[in-house]
Amino acid sequence: MLSLSSRITPDHLFYIRNHFPYPGVDVRTWELQIEGLVDRPIYLRYQDLNRMHQVSIPVTLECAGDKRAFFHPKVRGEQWESGASSHAIWTGVRLVDVLSFAGVQMNAMEVTFEGMDKGTRTDMPGEFAYIRSLPIKEALHPNILIALYMNGKPLPDQHGFPARLIVPGWYGMASVKWLHRIKVIDQPFHGPFQTIDYVYERNHSLAPFTEPVTTIRLNSTMARPTDQEVLAKGEHWLVGTAISGTYPVVLVEISTDHGVTWQPASWLDPHEPYSWRRWCLKWTVTKSGTYEIRVRAVDAAGYAQPETADWNKKGYGYNAVQKIQVYVD
Repeated sequence: MLSLSSRITPDHLFYIRNHFPYPGVDVRTWELQIEGLVDRPIYLRYQDLNRMHQVSIPVTLECAGDKRAFFHPKVRGEQWESGASSHAIWTGVRLVDVLSFAGVQMNAMEVTFEGMDKGTRTDMPGEFAYIRSLPIKEALHPNILIALYMNGKPLPDQHGFPARLIVPGWYGMASVKWLHRIKVIDQPFHGPFQTIDYVYERNHSLAPFTEPVTTIRLNSTMARPTDQEVLAKGEHWLVGTAISGTYPVVLVEISTDHGVTWQPASWLDPHEPYSWRRWCLKWTVTKSGTYEIRVRAVDAAGYAQPETADWNKKGYGYNAVQKIQVYVD
């Protein structure tokens, strides 16, 4: 469950998602290699990156499988409920500065990012490193970071020390941890974590259809109260978060009567790009009984959360209107 005592998620509550064991990096010998279609292939040590211009950006990371457990019918994968989303301030070097220093060539199409974590998969033979790619246009966005610090401290081991990618607005799979190689290429990258995992896969009558998982879908989450909680009559604060990777969230609405009527929540935080926004609503309940509480978000383009989730075989991007049930004595 989300921790909302402050906008920044405490380190010990920040969600963790790995495909392979922690690689165990020795920072004394670690290097970040930039290669491929660049004019000047370079190797950067940890101290080199620390000497470069640093920027800080608050970014919420959300696992693409957050809320997977709520899909019907059920899908395979880590059965996250509402805990795979956390917020931090990331500090490091702009990726575009590093790529500009290396000199990206004109025929560049994508940039791959390789982590030091590696292992085997159950669906194919061999050993694989965790590698993802971004289109060159995305890779050159000024807000993408090679992060060295999390909330003012060196990255914890479990969050990618000594360096990780931070791709604001995208689901967490794009923010490669334990980064050690960046390669500029002139063709689409087809690694398994790009084209097998992290795709919306749907069955159609003629053939399966897939599209890549990219930006965070419009979503809202109620942190308190929790589903099936027993409450006393009186005043209660309904509290949660809302986020979107595309348009800003401008409204959160709450219903305590099965969606018949809706009330706007109040914001606890100002709007900040790439960050979740906490909300609250005081609810006064005078009668005992069973109540269904719903929460939905609306963005600046007028889009609202759907009533039904976009079902896909791998269970990514769940963002249906949240519904919980509470009991009032």
